[in-house]
Amino acid sequence: MTTLCGSKRGTAAFRQLLDAIPSSVLLVDEALHITCVNRNFLAKSQLSETQTIGRRLADVFPTVILERTDMAARIRNVFRDGQPVRGQRITYRAPGIPLRIYYYSVVPLGGPKGTETVMLFLEDVTEQVRLSEEVRRVERHLASVVESASDMVLSVDTEGRILTWNSAAEALSGLTAVDVRGRYLWEICEAPAQWDSRRVLLQTLTAGNGPRTCECRLVPSGCEPILVSWLFSPMKDDHGAIIGAVAVGRDLTERRKLEHQLRQSHKLAALGVMAGGIAHEVRNPLAVCSSAAQFLMEDDLPADFRRECAEKIQNGMRKASDIIENLLRFARPSAQEDMTELDLVAVLRETLTLIENQARVQKIRVRQHLPEQPVLVRGVSSLLQQVFMNLALNAIKAMPDGGDLTVDLFVADGEVWVAVADTGVGISEGELERIFDPFHTGSSPGWGTGLGLSISYSIVQRHLGSISVESRVDEGSRFSVRLPLL
Repeated sequence: MTTLCGSKRGTAAFRQLLDAIPSSVLLVDEALHITCVNRNFLAKSQLSETQTIGRRLADVFPTVILERTDMAARIRNVFRDGQPVRGQRITYRAPGIPLRIYYYSVVPLGGPKGTETVMLFLEDVTEQVRLSEEVRRVERHLASVVESASDMVLSVDTEGRILTWNSAAEALSGLTAVDVRGRYLWEICEAPAQWDSRRVLLQTLTAGNGPRTCECRLVPSGCEPILVSWLFSPMKDDHGAIIGAVAVGRDLTERRKLEHQLRQSHKLAALGVMAGGIAHEVRNPLAVCSSAAQFLMEDDLPADFRRECAEKIQNGMRKASDIIENLLRFARPSAQEDMTELDLVAVLRETLTLIENQARVQKIRVRQHLPEQPVLVRGVSSLLQQVFMNLALNAIKAMPDGGDLTVDLFVADGEVWVAVADTGVGISEGELERIFDPFHTGSSPGWGTGLGLSISYSIVQRHLGSISVESRVDEGSRFSVRLPLL
């Protein structure tokens, strides 16, 4: 029997062409004999040419494949009708060999008398099928993760239109994926926050340099607006081009309730500390007044002692009045309309002049680094002087054996910084977090007791500034006051 490959009509070029095809190729005649095979088929089947060429199809292919695919009948139909057969699937597992998946096609090759032979293509798609199944598994897993999330997870295109919408988003908004698909995300946000959410989302889509956050109220279907915290992240393709964004939204309702409860708890705790402090501070002068008043109730009291008791009552009432005055200053340090333009350098020089004598007596060197030109801020001169006086006196008390008190002033980034530093006993780490609490009394001397630092803190805050402290035990403390420049 002559073959198409082995006869005079076969050429070396035709053989090279068949061997170059990455699929398995067989030529089959009308009697279902194999007349030619390419190198790929021989490698896949582990057969030689003598074991294939001239043999019947049933001698080369396993019987189970021919029966399941009805391949022989399909090839006969191609000879009869001259119409090719495309994309038929073969699944086969030989003993000891993993499952393989093929797709085969039958193409008629015409001659002078019609179809003389057919070309059978066998494509091994096992790896492609495995990869596609793996891709589908990953997609199902990701979809499951998104759907199982308790936060809103959605995606938008490059214009901000919603593409996907998970179950949590449906539950929170009352809107289904069909309701929102194609709509702009900011359309379902409350009107005052629409521009902010739109701006942040468009920045994410254009810049693409990392996630961005914003908070806005979502308008659910038929319900009150819900405060949602959004995190927008750019979505990119394999080439790094932005193709949309992923948005994760979290309902802040419960979180805000917990924060409110926590603030209320802190207020009550602070109120308890303040009430205890007030009771302690007021009880002392009242006890003195009470004792003196009991003596005054006696008839045969000497005049000098009677006068002394009256003075003690007067002094006790004055101390109680001072405590009340400090409380009022702590609660309302100044009215906004009382603030005027003032020179902070002049306030500091005047304050240092007032403490100069006390510092000299306690052998404390006062070093000041103040600029010659005025530094203008808006505030109340007497209240700011009270702040710096309190910090300076605390520093002096922290250096019972003498030391250095340094006051620095410098301007940076639209703010003026005033630093009051000492070389005293310092403040322990456990007390640093509470020294501005009302009536908190610590073990370290030098930063005052009662309301001194609390009032200073309140005054600085009223001036739109901040006050902080750095300290180490036996090394000293440094209080920094920051105020906005005019």
